[in-house]
Amino acid sequence: MSAHLQIYYRRSSALGRALLRRSNKNAYRSMSTFPRRPYTFHIGASWAGKPTSGNEMKKIPFPEDSPIGIWRDQMLSRTVPGAIPNEATKWAPDAGEDFFYVTEVCQNMTRFSSRTDEKFLCKSPIEMNLRVADLYSFKGVSFGVADGVGGWVESGVDPSLFSQAFMYHAHRYSRNAWAGEPEIDPTLDYAEREEVEGWELTPLESMALSYHGVLREKHVQAGSSTACLIHMNASSGLLRAANLGDSGFMIVRSSSVIHKQRVQTHYFNCPKQLTKLPTKSTRRFKRACVDSPGEADTYETTLRDGDIVVAYTDGLGDNVFPDEIATITSLVGRAGLPEDVQVQAMADRMANYARLCMLNKGRRSPFESEAARQGMFFQGGVSFF
Repeated sequence: MSAHLQIYYRRSSALGRALLRRSNKNAYRSMSTFPRRPYTFHIGASWAGKPTSGNEMKKIPFPEDSPIGIWRDQMLSRTVPGAIPNEATKWAPDAGEDFFYVTEVCQNMTRFSSRTDEKFLCKSPIEMNLRVADLYSFKGVSFGVADGVGGWVESGVDPSLFSQAFMYHAHRYSRNAWAGEPEIDPTLDYAEREEVEGWELTPLESMALSYHGVLREKHVQAGSSTACLIHMNASSGLLRAANLGDSGFMIVRSSSVIHKQRVQTHYFNCPKQLTKLPTKSTRRFKRACVDSPGEADTYETTLRDGDIVVAYTDGLGDNVFPDEIATITSLVGRAGLPEDVQVQAMADRMANYARLCMLNKGRRSPFESEAARQGMFFQGGVSFF
């Protein structure tokens, strides 16, 4: 399997992606009706897909001019100005069978302008060119990772199509929903409050909608993937997540891992997964695992200032121990880099280190340790592919 890493970092000044730190500073301490300053996010992503050997099956990707193709290329071209070059992506410039998404979602207060009675609604970051006096917008972030199950290659199926389509639909649904329950300006009367548009979408609901979106995709004939979706509310610091399979996330606080999402498997090295079976095939796929979004584990917590959230597929989790991930975040954090650059450096260092661990046959890996607990023997790191 390929490996993808996404880290959310959130602190006190801008939007980012993958390592998340939260600011506890208030914007106003008077009796003003202005809300406190929303938390902000810095994000970095890194990945290492499989290198080509010349023996791979011929793949037919999503067309470059299709909605998914355009979005896929935008995700892979995300860069942070001044970031350290990513050796992992140089080694393999695509995400292989894995994919990810990150998108801003909104949570707003709506009020009527005293001058024009025009109602302003939070739609998207690009559309919001409004003054604070007219619209108080609290942005949130939604992101996730999906690991396309490589076993489908034996049936002539490109595993990357399912994971890319699933992440595309998760992005599509999340960007049109609220990061949390829509907040209402307390100065509005009841009739005006009823005018608030939009809905709250939980990660579990997004997973179900996105899965059905993949089932409708004609270009995805079959396949399956794990799924990890996370929503973070910039107004309250609330993190909510839904996870199915052996992808996952962890929260690092003060150089210690305070939460690591448990993996879901049917048996060793067979994760729970969302699956699409061929509709026109006469073959029986007895080995296919067909799980539902309702089987996903959910998690909820309120983050603190300085928390780092790392979302990953098994290419990281099977090769790098949690305490090593925490050490990487700590070492990079001491370098004094700008926050946007810092989080991207953390993501890159993790992906690079996972690849080195994979190649080190003399190193005991998390995968090897888990296999030993199951009475099996595997030596060295686990291949991304």
